[in-house]
Amino acid sequence: MENVPYRQIRAAHTARTVTAYQAYRPEIGEYAALHGRFPAAWSRSRMTWIKPSFLWMMYRCGWARKEGQERVLALDITREGFDWALAHACLSHYDPTLHADRDAWAARLRESPVRIQWDPERDLGLRPLPHRSLQVGLSGRAARLYADEWLVAVRDVTALAHRTHDLLRAGDPEAAAALLPAEAPYPLDNAVAAAIGADARIARS
Repeated sequence: MENVPYRQIRAAHTARTVTAYQAYRPEIGEYAALHGRFPAAWSRSRMTWIKPSFLWMMYRCGWARKEGQERVLALDITREGFDWALAHACLSHYDPTLHADRDAWAARLRESPVRIQWDPERDLGLRPLPHRSLQVGLSGRAARLYADEWLVAVRDVTALAHRTHDLLRAGDPEAAAALLPAEAPYPLDNAVAAAIGADARIARS
């Protein structure tokens, strides 16, 4: 990918929804895919991280082969919910270019139910790329809204993860790349983009 901004949200999205990914152990993932919601065992009191990048999710879960991450879910959430999360977010680390000082950042962190991290995006071989991928951590009110109000659909994409990986191991990266979900830049309000550190700087390799 060329001319990609250093920090840019890229996701599969429609006029109504945004797709994010999570990986779970089978009993959680299979229930959620079957019922379109999380089971009672899913904790709303702890932080849960959603990832709009399919390949970053593959990096995290080892193509759905890591223990405890054997089921990969594509979770369609409302754009209103996703936008609310971004508007109520704080970076998980202090950035002097975005925060007046460490105290201001710490105060915002204490108040916010949403954490933002920008981690290196991954290529098809799961190698780090020069631009960043968004991770969104939801806790407290945000986690409850996510589980109980924002979810529109839940799909099990474990088979897609395995098929893509199998094609790579078979030496057919073009066929593997053809299976990847299409992810496009996600539009942001200027104030929200500034608050979460999204920018138009082009990444340099």
